[in-house]
Amino acid sequence: MPQIELDEETIERLDGIRVEDESYDELVMELINIYEASELTLFHAGD
Repeated sequence: MPQIELDEETIERLDGIRVEDESYDELVMELINIYEASELTLFHAGD
């Protein structure tokens, strides 16, 4: 798995939306899924 570095502000923002003991991996996967779902919705909206 690739390693990424985040600045302090980004970590604070991620901490603000984490649920209980959710890991950063789980949070990032959830954000990616939301992004992909909204992208698909926008793609199909043009049909």
